[in-house]
Amino acid sequence: MTRAQTFVYACNCLFAIAGACLASNLVCAQPAAEPSNGPPPFAWPILSQADAGKSALLGGAGAEPRDKPTVRFGGFLDGMPAYTYASPSHWSRAVARVQLTAQGELADEVKWKLGARVDVDPVYYSSNFYLDPVERNQRLDFFYRENYLDFSAGDWDFRLGAQQIVWGEVVGLFFADVVSAKDEREFLLPSFDIIRIPQAAARAEYTTGDSHLELIWIPVPVFDKIGKPGADFYPAPLPSPTSAQAAALFQNPVTPARRLSNSNYGVRANTLAAGWDVAAFYYRSFSTAPTFYRLPTGIGDQPFTFEPHYDRIWQAGGTLSKDFSEFVLRAEAVYTHGQGYSVTDPSAPQGVATRQTLDYIVSAEFVLPRDTRLNVQGFQRVFFGGGGGDIAIKGDGFGASIFVSTKLTSTLEPQLLWIQNFKDGGGLIRPRLNWLAAKNTTLGFGVDIFTGSTDGFFGRFNNRDRVYAEVRYDF
Repeated sequence: MTRAQTFVYACNCLFAIAGACLASNLVCAQPAAEPSNGPPPFAWPILSQADAGKSALLGGAGAEPRDKPTVRFGGFLDGMPAYTYASPSHWSRAVARVQLTAQGELADEVKWKLGARVDVDPVYYSSNFYLDPVERNQRLDFFYRENYLDFSAGDWDFRLGAQQIVWGEVVGLFFADVVSAKDEREFLLPSFDIIRIPQAAARAEYTTGDSHLELIWIPVPVFDKIGKPGADFYPAPLPSPTSAQAAALFQNPVTPARRLSNSNYGVRANTLAAGWDVAAFYYRSFSTAPTFYRLPTGIGDQPFTFEPHYDRIWQAGGTLSKDFSEFVLRAEAVYTHGQGYSVTDPSAPQGVATRQTLDYIVSAEFVLPRDTRLNVQGFQRVFFGGGGGDIAIKGDGFGASIFVSTKLTSTLEPQLLWIQNFKDGGGLIRPRLNWLAAKNTTLGFGVDIFTGSTDGFFGRFNNRDRVYAEVRYDF
């Protein structure tokens, strides 16, 4: 069976299941998510199963008999065309997504979840704008989503399988959310439920009173998807369109060997004290984002190439939040040790310097009249052991973000997200209008505007400004 035939067959199966779910009016697995190109939703920590109460494991003593296990289905259909109007203008996206999930119970305290998604984008079948490796990488994707088994034993809850492990809570950016790998082929523009890649992990949680302990082990880590050189949001700043000669400077990422010593593992503890939800964590891992190491080639007209590697690091940090009635205050801080960064200093070995960093962010969320939501955040990255002046992609210094949304009518919701680094990183401006066209159906129209110099965290994409439309149906 050819790849095209495989795709058609998979889509037919997915749409058939989705149609069956709709026709039978089954219960949705999850509440409707925010539109995929709206401002990313809050990354709430996953709640412990202990909050739902305890019963005997595997239907033992004290468990009520069940005639049939309950199975619930859900998912979404999403389509988004995007046109890059920055010169040279071109169609850059026409993605259609189908995601299906199913979850149920094998017995009391034994639960399961399965999920998968298919993305197809005709732009990368028909356009001559992109290089062949980019087109092959982004025209068709099959994703596993959360696929895990939950069970409990006494005061401990366990989850085994591919899962989202979310430790951060802020809007639009990743700080304490250190475990998640990300699909960054569209940078930070899709919603977090699309960006995050589940990690295949073993997870144990213990809850007593208002305190909670979480242990995780990831035997085979998953890393960020960065796409191919010449893609719109490849991490290295490249001209648009990208020539084959420029793309040849960048090799494929090299992932660590699959052995026990290369596992990721971490611990997180939180408690509630005087209304403050306080958490601390330690995480030993490979960085999910690659570092580009410069390697010699011995070729005269191309003396070096860049090869992405994943550095072995450790991170320690914490989060806190409190509801003050008028607003909700949140804060996160993360110290990272062992991360390498590409630098402009030609004498640096392999063009990389290892720097320790401290990232922190403070967030305040207000709920105002007329269904208006206002979120204001201040953040900063600090480099130790040499500063950030020679870092190739600038992202240190103080920054801020503001998100505001309101309701003009019961179905029209304008939004604005603005993230700005006030040093060298540049900014991202995202106005959007949502039309709640029908139940569980949202149409969105928006613009993504990048600002700043070409060596800034946001500014490197300042020739990727685009307009887009999106329709999403959650079921």
